[in-house]
Order: sequence, then C-alpha cells, then structure tokens
Amino acid sequence: MKELKYLNKYLIKYKYRLGFGILITILSKILAIQIPSFIKNSLNIVEDYNKGLITDITEVKSTLTINILLIIGAALLSGFFTFLMRQTIIVMSRYIEFDLKNEIFKQYENLSINFYKKNRTGDLMNRISEDVGKVRMYVGPAIMYTMNMLVLFAVALTKMISIDATLTLYTLLPLPILSFSIYTLSKVINKRSSKVQEYLSKLTTLAQETFSGVHVIKAYAIEPQTIKNFDALAVKSKDKNLSLYKAQALFFPLMILLIGVSNILVIYIGGMRYISGEITNIGVIAEFIIYINMLTWPVAVVGWVTSMVQQAEASQKRINEFLHEKPAVANSNSKPSTIKGDIAFNNVSFTYEDTNIKALKNVNFKIKHGQTLAIMGKTGSGKSTIVSLIARLYNVTDGNILIDNDLITAINLNSLRSQIGFVPQDSFLFSETIEDNIRFGKHNASQSEVENAAINANVHNNITSFKNGYKTMVGERGVTLSGGQKQRISIARAIIGSPKILIFDDCLSAVDTKTEEIILNNLKTVSKNITTLIISHRISTVKNADQIIVLDKGQLIQNGTHQELKNQKGYYKNIYEQQMENI
Repeated sequence: MKELKYLNKYLIKYKYRLGFGILITILSKILAIQIPSFIKNSLNIVEDYNKGLITDITEVKSTLTINILLIIGAALLSGFFTFLMRQTIIVMSRYIEFDLKNEIFKQYENLSINFYKKNRTGDLMNRISEDVGKVRMYVGPAIMYTMNMLVLFAVALTKMISIDATLTLYTLLPLPILSFSIYTLSKVINKRSSKVQEYLSKLTTLAQETFSGVHVIKAYAIEPQTIKNFDALAVKSKDKNLSLYKAQALFFPLMILLIGVSNILVIYIGGMRYISGEITNIGVIAEFIIYINMLTWPVAVVGWVTSMVQQAEASQKRINEFLHEKPAVANSNSKPSTIKGDIAFNNVSFTYEDTNIKALKNVNFKIKHGQTLAIMGKTGSGKSTIVSLIARLYNVTDGNILIDNDLITAINLNSLRSQIGFVPQDSFLFSETIEDNIRFGKHNASQSEVENAAINANVHNNITSFKNGYKTMVGERGVTLSGGQKQRISIARAIIGSPKILIFDDCLSAVDTKTEEIILNNLKTVSKNITTLIISHRISTVKNADQIIVLDKGQLIQNGTHQELKNQKGYYKNIYEQQMENI
C-alpha cells in the first residue's frame, strides 16, 4: 500500500464526498440488517401459533403483514441509500481519475527531451490510460466495497453476538483460513499484475510504432515479419494475463466454499442447540442463515477488492516513477520576461546524456538582435545542438549561454520559448486543420494573419488549391502533405507569432531553389529586427547572413561573412565551389 499513499491527497480533496459516502453506507447497512430480525419474528410467531402459545389467527396475520411491510420498506430504503453510495463514491473516483490524468499529462509536458529519448510513446500512453484506470478501481469500487464490507460486518456481528455468541463463534471459524488465503494470493497477484502492465506497455508501443511507420513497413514489404513480431508479443502478453487470472480465479470458489461451510455449521450447531433447548426459537437459526448469506457477497468481494488493490498498487508504482521524475531543464525564474535577442556562446560544451556523445566543444560566438547567423557543417557536427541549446531544450554541460547579457538559465523558461519561433528539421504537424496548425504559433491570430504568414512562407497558393483550403484536415504527422508543404506550413507557424528569435533548422531542404529564394526574400521583411539563425547545407540559403559559422565534430572551425569565407581555404569554400559547379 506504500505506492497508493500518493493518492491520499485526492481523498483529502474529496473528503466531504467520501465522508458522505461512508455515512450513507452505514445507514444502508443498518437498514439492511433489520430484515433478518423481521423474518425471525415472523417465523417465531408462526411457531408460537403452532405450539398453541398464540390462538388468535388474526393477530398472527396482522403481525406477518406488518413484518412484510417493514421488510419491503427496509429493503427499499437500503437500496436507495446504496444507490446514493454508488453515486457519491464512484463519481468521486471519476473526479480523481480526471485529476490524476491531468497531473500526469502536465508532468509529461514539463519533463525534458531526454525523458522522451529514454521512454517510448506507447509506454507513456499506457500509464496515463490503463494504469490510471486500474488506480480508479482502487479509489472507487475497492473503497466502496471495503466500506460496505466493514460496516456490514460490524453491524451484523454485533447483532449476531447479542443473539447467540456461541453460534456466532462457530460461524466465524472459517475466517482465519480466508485471511491466510487472501494474504498468500495477494502477493502472487501483485507480481503478476506488474508483469501484465509491463507487457501491455510493450504491446501498445509496438502497435504505435507500427502504425506511425506503416509507410516504411509497406515500402520494404515486411508486413509478415511485423505481424509475426506482434503475434509473438501478444502471445506472451496473453500468457501473463492468463497467469494472473488463474490466481484471481481461486478467490471466488474459495469464498463460496467457506461461506457454505459456515452455513453448514449454523444449521448443524444451531439445530443441536435448538434440540437441547439452548435456542428457544427456530427463527434464530433462520436469522443466522440470512446473516451468513448477507455476508457472502462482502466476503467474496474481499478477494476481488484485494486483487484490485494489488493491481492498483502495481499501476500506481509505474505512475509514481514518472511523477517523481524531475525535469532536467527546470524553470528557475517564475517572473515573465521580455527578450531582445542578443545571443552569446561562451566556451559552450555539451554532451548528450543518453549516448555520451560530446556534440559541442568550447564553442564561442556572438550575435546581436536583428542580425542573421547561419550555421553550416557536416552531419553530426553539432548544428542542431546549438539551436536546441538556445531554445533551452537542454542545459549546457560546460560554459554558458547569454541572452541579452543574462544567463539563459536565469530567464523564465516559458517566456524564453514563447519568444522563439522554431522550425525543426522534422516538420511536425498535428492532426488538425492547416489553419489550426499555423495558428498554433499564435492562438488568437486572425484569419488575415494566418493567410499573411502562409503567403510569406510561400504556401498560400498550395493551401487555396485544396478543396477545403485552410480548413483542410492534416493527416497524422502531416501525411497528406508533401515534405515541402509541411516545411512551409511549419515556417508559417513559426513567423506568425512575431518572435524575437527565429530558428530555421535545415527547414528548406525539401523545397526547390526557386521556392527557397522566394521564401528567403519574404523572410527578409518578416525577420527585420528579429534575431535569425539558419542551419543549411546550401550556400544560396546562408550567403546573405550577417555571420556564418562552420562546425566540425562539435568545434567551431570557421567564422565570417560569405565574402570572407568563400575566399578562405576550408569547408565553406569547398562547398561553395561544388555548388557553383552544379548551377
């Protein structure tokens, strides 16, 4: 139960609902427990009439009628309070489910990029869906049935002991066996539940990756192998589930067996005590049998509740692993701030935690706000790492980055990122309309602002050629658009918010040189007084930059303007000559 303590804050939050649920549970069981007494009284008066102790049949009928009405009334009221109990406690569990899912999602949003490199999407989805569902069963049905059982036991046992303590003792003899069985099976269920959730995460991950990469699977004709892999994992998952359910299946037969033993003991011991005169009315035996059968469901539910609690604990443990995770990039300043766009790298080094690759080594450069910096270099030279550090997707390993002469770590993280327009290499689009994807960069943008951004990104004509224009739905990850269209929509999304820093990470690679030239000319106007960083392998893209830096294996090897670098021996001149030959 250690892991489930995390949920106590939610139980405290909804304490009035929980308290009201407990109150009506008590009222419901107090009413339900009266029914056996009315039945006992009815049997006793019939027995007294047969013995001749009562001779007036009208009195017998009158008493039986009153008892029947009392039984119906008590049953109806008990049912009504049971309905209220479910409405109170089960609804509370849905509120907790809602709060917990929001908390997990918020935590996912706050966690850094490294977290997503180490954890698969399928597993993240499984924890916020399946695992939270298991936890909800604990804060809802498990709590409700546990309270129901405890209240019923407390009320029923008090009543039974007051009637015949000896008979009650014999009735309860099977309970120690029940307790030991539950303790033993609980440990088994806990271990097997963890395995079931683990394999469910693996299945979800494989399915998600398969659907996302379906183009590659079809291109290489590896559908049979993919199906085979999924089938093998599904078989293992099925085996783990069967193993769990076999353990769970032992509970109910065991409960029913023990209840049956209790009934036999009541009938035999009660009958012997009635014969010996220790019990004066046969109605007592009937009353005890009804009590035992009333306790049958709560006792049987013990196994189910225990199973739910064990599964919930296993799931909450998985959830807690992520909830206790601390973001590698934390917001150290809660005060919003505005930036101009001056950027300085001072002896910046960076090593990726997951691969231990040193991406940058003592990099130094400065750029004033409103200027354009171009970054060139071979694949893996550290270009994308630089822009990721400026957006503070990672913290530097050594050295420091200054924004407007302030340490980047001292600037409010949300303010910094909200003032950066970032177009990454992999242009990600959401499964929304084109208009919504562009407006993602500025939620309150007008239609004219959306269209103006698209015009500057040279994608307006493409959009208007679609049947639904800006209302065209984009498939998952933008599969309905070409690579160039996705990149240009991403550019429109970046520039619509008038950021202070614009970052283009090789985002023009999928467009032809003519389109590229149109976009760059449009961006000259858009990016006026905006600090712009462009990563590209094309000389035509970077030649007009105020400053160009060249990286190689994480080190800055060249720095200057286009005119300076094309006359210098080195990487830039070589690329320039190669590309000029191909014109």
